[in-house]
Amino acid sequence: MIDTELYEAKELYPFQAKTVHSIIEELEKNGKKFNLLFQLPTGGGKTVIFSEIARKFIEKTNEKVLILTHRIELSVQTSKQLFAIGVNNMVINSDVKKIDNQDEFPCFIAMVETLNNRLNEDENFIKDVGLVIVDEAHYNSFRKIFQFYENGNILGVTATPLSSNKALPLNDNYNKLIVGESISSLIEGGYLSNAESYTYDVNLHGLKIGSNGDFTVNSSDQVYGNFFMQEKLLFAYEEVAIGNKTLIFNSGIDTSLRVEETFKKRGYPIRHLDSTYSDKDRKDILKWFKETPDAILSSVGILTTGFDEPTVQTIILNRATRSLTLYHQMIGRGSRKLPNKSEFKLIDLGNNVRRFGLWQDYLNWQDAFRFPDRFLESRLSENDDLEFEVEYEFPRGMSDIMKTDLLEKFNIKDVYYECVDSGRKGKEAVDLSMENHFEVIVEAATDFYHALELMAVIQEHVEHRLKHYTKCISKSTPNYLKYLIETYNRQLRQKLRNVLDDE
Repeated sequence: MIDTELYEAKELYPFQAKTVHSIIEELEKNGKKFNLLFQLPTGGGKTVIFSEIARKFIEKTNEKVLILTHRIELSVQTSKQLFAIGVNNMVINSDVKKIDNQDEFPCFIAMVETLNNRLNEDENFIKDVGLVIVDEAHYNSFRKIFQFYENGNILGVTATPLSSNKALPLNDNYNKLIVGESISSLIEGGYLSNAESYTYDVNLHGLKIGSNGDFTVNSSDQVYGNFFMQEKLLFAYEEVAIGNKTLIFNSGIDTSLRVEETFKKRGYPIRHLDSTYSDKDRKDILKWFKETPDAILSSVGILTTGFDEPTVQTIILNRATRSLTLYHQMIGRGSRKLPNKSEFKLIDLGNNVRRFGLWQDYLNWQDAFRFPDRFLESRLSENDDLEFEVEYEFPRGMSDIMKTDLLEKFNIKDVYYECVDSGRKGKEAVDLSMENHFEVIVEAATDFYHALELMAVIQEHVEHRLKHYTKCISKSTPNYLKYLIETYNRQLRQKLRNVLDDE
């Protein structure tokens, strides 16, 4: 049961009230089977806004509202806010197998996996839902729920309207995007603290890109766990943030534990926290962090969402990321405003500011929603030198299917320059690359159709390799890269057909 006695309703700011009115109006205007996406920066009060939308929707339509989250902490936080504004609600956790008293609750809050299990057992597990609100809508896990409520409305809410999976863009499921206040306007209005950014040049050679498009944990641990990077982190903290309440974001647990050890040796008050900790240990550590003025918390992948500690004075990005969403989530943890806190410090040890721009910079979110591939490509291509320092890392288990070691040994950049230096055409590097892919696939394939399946499996590797090739040549364009990939795949398919169709 949720204790709501001490939870006060948060009064809406003028911009929040205006947003609620706009969204309700948009839903009324477009009727059922219309899905709306709403963007608002971290710290702008998304929970307060969509809770008020739920209240007004129930009042106007007498239909139920379902709110989806991906963390139990977010479910509890939302439930408290709803109770505070007079909306009776029920949190559906793993213990709830059946709801006998559905009519008592106009609003339900559920974690996506739990609800999906219940709906697959009984599609009427929650019925008469007119509006589904999706918190942190950029996560793709929510899509599986949409089929059960396709006759109503869906409202997705996120700070960054970019899908966590580039192959499944948000505009597949949402008809329109409404963009809320920008970070700079929230700062000017006194709703968010401003970030003072400090960047340190770091050598990211050795990082590898995984199948999700971001740098892998293993390669990040190798880069950030070494002595020199630990010393750089300590130097940056002592130069900029000593004595500040500081939150450090790391990519891997090994790095975070090393950070804790390094800072402890210097006598600084620091704790480590990751997703393997029990609820009790997590609460104890966060309580210590809240109550200790100069506390340092070294974390891994657990405090990017659903964590609200306004007293944080410094954010340290002790990692590199290629995810704009994660970049904004991490920095946003320091942006909460207090009467004596109009600024916070950002220390970047991952070339992230250079990759994405300042946190406060204007971003065309409508462009991101309509053309996500183009939008992301334009952000990441600004840092061409980093592309050469990053290697592709195959998904776990792929080495059991084919000889990935032979693919890893082939470096198209090196082969290109060998061709040019010996007086041959640089384009020969592409032919040699295709031969490399061909040999590995043929050895692993049982027949032509199996070979096509293997081609699909390594498609990201093909594109990654050809992108490196286009960086070597002058006057390369996105259209040329697209043409190159299509031609490469067509010719590779033909080579495989010529050999395997006869068998």
